[in-house]
Amino acid sequence: MAHNRRKMTKFAAFIRGGSPARMFCTMMKKTLTTLLAALAIATTAPAQNPQEGNYGYLYCHMSDLGEWTAFALSRDGLHFEDVKGGQPIFDPELHARIEGGTRDAYICRRHDGEGYLMACTDMCVRKSGQWDNYGIDLLQSDDLVNWRSVTFDFRQGAGIFCDQDSPDVYCDWGKVNRVWAPQIFWDPTYRWDDGRRGGYFIYYSMWNRAEEPYDRMYYSYADESFTQLTKPRLLFDWGYATIDADINKVEADGLYHMLIKKEGGKPGIYTATAERLTGPWNEPIETDYVSFEGEKKCEGASAFQLIDEDDWRVGYVEYSSKPHKYRICRANQYMRNFSDPQDIEGVTGPQHGSFMRLNKKEYKRLKEMK
Repeated sequence: MAHNRRKMTKFAAFIRGGSPARMFCTMMKKTLTTLLAALAIATTAPAQNPQEGNYGYLYCHMSDLGEWTAFALSRDGLHFEDVKGGQPIFDPELHARIEGGTRDAYICRRHDGEGYLMACTDMCVRKSGQWDNYGIDLLQSDDLVNWRSVTFDFRQGAGIFCDQDSPDVYCDWGKVNRVWAPQIFWDPTYRWDDGRRGGYFIYYSMWNRAEEPYDRMYYSYADESFTQLTKPRLLFDWGYATIDADINKVEADGLYHMLIKKEGGKPGIYTATAERLTGPWNEPIETDYVSFEGEKKCEGASAFQLIDEDDWRVGYVEYSSKPHKYRICRANQYMRNFSDPQDIEGVTGPQHGSFMRLNKKEYKRLKEMK
């Protein structure tokens, strides 16, 4: 790549020196300038998921009525209506090949804008009767309606990962007992062993009771095909259990902010920051968290920005109440100072999920989904 860049630079210098075919030279100069700019962006651009669409919002969530994935639509980001009456948007048995339940759905656009991606916890408490599971599902779609997927059962060990010669985080993969709430973040700076640039940073909590004392945050990378996954790497360990991370790039301070459920120290939903996706991640500020629920327990935070607003909205599950409540609160442009919580409206069985902006065509397609 560096060799090609030098050749393009030399050629640009040559045509700047003068040529009878001025129009051709001008055109070539513009083309080379564009190519060099694109090359610079590809090697220096920060990790970021595309934020497109100015017509409405999609709330993609696990249904509290069952361990399936449901959709809801909104024009204002606060008042929603169910897609398909809150029923499954796909058969979870087809995509969750370990347990048959797709929980904690996270949705985003592909980095190139050519489709959509989703990650789910492969887990069905209704069947297993326990809060353990063994893997995740990675899904992709061209139209938000039809989905294809791959499943990763972590108990199978190194053989399921594409970098089998990399170090293992566990001695015995067969003892893995939790792989929870995977989420996706495009990272253009990631370099594969074969020289390719760019990968999907997949982050999740994981626990192997035999080898570690509590749930910790890990990450892998998926390739552009979204079918291959690298071995897990530890993201951080603060000395207590942490689950349900949600990472966003905050333009106000240029940092990555991670909302996370902290189960040690003073429990609750907090935010941590880092300059890079892989960290180091600082420990949360103990005084800046979702505090207005009192002693009620919360989890499953998901942040998004309303169209043309700098402030953030944060959805989360308050699960001490029966039935559970799904709330949306406000945070400032720095994703700090949480305030003004309100119940989500118009959604049947809202639970742990995520939000994505939609254009008019996407919105209408989902509204008509049968």
